[in-house]
Amino acid sequence: MTERNTDNPDIIDLLPRLEDADAGVRRIALIELADLEDLDALPWLTDALLVDAADEVRAEAARLLEAWEEPEVVQALCAALADTAEPVRLAAAQSLSELKSLEAGQLILPWATHADVFVRASALRALRELRLEDAAGPALLALSDQDAGVRREAVGILGWLKHQPAVPALAALAATEPDTEVRRAAIGALGLARDVSVLPALVAALADTAWQVREEAATTLGKVGHVQAGPALVQALADDYWQVRLRAARALGRLRHVEALDALGELLGHGIANLRKEAALALGELGQARAMPVLQAAEADSDPEVRKAVRIALTQLRGTV
Repeated sequence: MTERNTDNPDIIDLLPRLEDADAGVRRIALIELADLEDLDALPWLTDALLVDAADEVRAEAARLLEAWEEPEVVQALCAALADTAEPVRLAAAQSLSELKSLEAGQLILPWATHADVFVRASALRALRELRLEDAAGPALLALSDQDAGVRREAVGILGWLKHQPAVPALAALAATEPDTEVRRAAIGALGLARDVSVLPALVAALADTAWQVREEAATTLGKVGHVQAGPALVQALADDYWQVRLRAARALGRLRHVEALDALGELLGHGIANLRKEAALALGELGQARAMPVLQAAEADSDPEVRKAVRIALTQLRGTV
């Protein structure tokens, strides 16, 4: 147990209940203790997290500690990731993910290579939000972790950091990773690169077996913003899933890929209103006056959001002629 010293009368009044034989009494006392927002309360909170006999009390302590950034709190939450009770582990992981200081990140870093899968994944998840440059090394190593959840969190870190040295590894992961969500995350993270080196991986992903990956590939190609992606995105406008078509239409609008005009015009007759809306907006971004007739024909669309998108597109086009 950590050393406990306080002259706060409110804390002193709570001590008998904090040591009560009934776990429910101890849990409520912890809540009242945390409400005091006094640093002197931390030893009782961290000890409750680490040594209390009741799972419910340890889990409550983990939840209550989410607002604290002190080193002893971070260390206690990291240790609780390996607790025997799942509710405690989950609460500790959630509280760690709420931390905002880079100093906290330095304390979390060693746990990213822990032997336990849950601990590794939770530590990486917490590090992602902090955008700590030192986390890039452990994240790169974790790309080859045996657990898909760990790999997914590692990809998230590298994407948030925009870690350029990770681009080749992410491109390889996008092509060979067996887990759909990890492939999707890797494709999204490739958006950190603004050069043509990522185009082969992204274009290949437009033919992925999972529509979610194809959708992500279309989105990322729009963000990367290279006109060479235009032909592949035009093909994606015929994807079996409308979600992929929608993202491809959006990307083509951003790229102002004129060759997509006819294919986008055909989408104005699609049964999904969201897709018609996106196609209309993309046609406006192309800046081609010859798109006006097909847009004018869609001014009476049954969906008000589509009609609004058509008006926006026509206004854009009238400004170009």
